[in-house]
Amino acid sequence: MPMYSPVVWMRELLPSPASSQTITLDLGDVSLVSMFGVHDEVLREVEAQCPGVSIVARGNTITLSGPDPSLTRAQELLEDLRDLAGKGVAIVSSDVARTVDIQATTGARAAGMLSTPILSSRGHSIRPKTVGQKNYVDAIDDHTIVFGIGPAGTGKTYLAMAKAVAALEAKQVDRIILTRPAVEAGERLGFLPGTLTDKIDPYLRPLFDALHEMMDPDLVPKLLASGTVEVAPLAYMRGRTLNSAFIILDEAQNTSPEQMKMFLTRLGFGSKMIITGDVTQVDLPTGASGLTTVGGILDELEDIHFEYLSAKDVVRHSLVSRIVDAYAEFEASKRGR
Repeated sequence: MPMYSPVVWMRELLPSPASSQTITLDLGDVSLVSMFGVHDEVLREVEAQCPGVSIVARGNTITLSGPDPSLTRAQELLEDLRDLAGKGVAIVSSDVARTVDIQATTGARAAGMLSTPILSSRGHSIRPKTVGQKNYVDAIDDHTIVFGIGPAGTGKTYLAMAKAVAALEAKQVDRIILTRPAVEAGERLGFLPGTLTDKIDPYLRPLFDALHEMMDPDLVPKLLASGTVEVAPLAYMRGRTLNSAFIILDEAQNTSPEQMKMFLTRLGFGSKMIITGDVTQVDLPTGASGLTTVGGILDELEDIHFEYLSAKDVVRHSLVSRIVDAYAEFEASKRGR
């Protein structure tokens, strides 16, 4: 990986207006394509985030013109994006707003927070992309039991899976156990034919998909056959003690309080548990959700962490975060009536 010299930049007064300035930013070995994306979509987003700033790119040099404080914001933003691109992060337009949020929220650079990969697999690296995701990943490193609670698209399960695969590859655990309750999301699927694996496959398919993306697809069946990776419905956890394992409970909002207690007490020596779910998507026909009640029971216990993700942490299409916010406002208005 090439090393980059300190930022080369200069300020000079333009002829008019008197308040306008110019900065020249050297990209080093970072290409404009990796920096600005297809059709300069990243460049357009930077200009939108920094009103009044004009950006011209030629060769490996970017010239920015405009008034402060927008000009300073553009410089810091482009420096951050350049450093991320230089560390192998594929920059897309949505990364611009996330970088702005990280700088505003933490006062730190995104390149420093988000550049270390959790796992490198099949030609790409998996990294946290928001402050909330970084806090979530750090909590997994620092605690035995972590609850990742938040809306769809925030990477709760995906990042937990990446940490599980990384732990297995580093021989920190002997096996990965993936489980979720077999509750239908508003549809009645009826009788499912076939073996047990065939019957539970529709419920566990998201976990299988992530597993195949992070590991060699030819290796996955062998790991499943040997028990190194186990995928099972939550009902099959009763009566077991899970030692030296990385255990992920997905869709935990669809557990009952009794099921949640049963699952948590399966924890054995040398193991780590990650529980993920979205409390706004409970599909239980009746009764309380184990995920909504567990916080008030365990929130003061040491070595247990609750990380609450929000629409800011959604890394799917930008419209998804707006949909999440719209539903949250709707639910809040209903409660206020």
